[in-house]
Amino acid sequence: MALPMHRGHTDVATEFDRLTQQLSRLVDDEWAALPAAPGGERFTPMVDLEETDQEFVVDVDLPGVRKKDVKIEVDGRRVVISGERVQTERKGRLRRQSRVWGSFAFEVILPAAVDEEHVEASMNDGVLHVRVPKTTGGARRRIDVS
Repeated sequence: MALPMHRGHTDVATEFDRLTQQLSRLVDDEWAALPAAPGGERFTPMVDLEETDQEFVVDVDLPGVRKKDVKIEVDGRRVVISGERVQTERKGRLRRQSRVWGSFAFEVILPAAVDEEHVEASMNDGVLHVRVPKTTGGARRRIDVS
């Protein structure tokens, strides 16, 4: 993979996110053909990570996952969302299976300090919504030179 060349100012966090996504897709594509471990697969759910001036918002697609099967950990700037999608018990013969089940994990190190004590999470219509507020001390401010 060739490294991108940039002229001028580049947002390092944005570039790092882009490279991380490319690497994740490469690994997912190359390893998708490998057989799953007995008892299910390990998968990475689809995630949107949004940053505002006050917080980070993480939306995770988890259809078919119960709230009680989701675990969220925040340690400094590191956020880990993990859990399990339990396979549906079948009565008949399964003719085709394309839905993923088993354990999942998503991990990110946020680019700014966060307030671990005020993280909030909710789940609605198969989407986990996690709000991670930034600390006020970590806010960027401009200093005028006198």
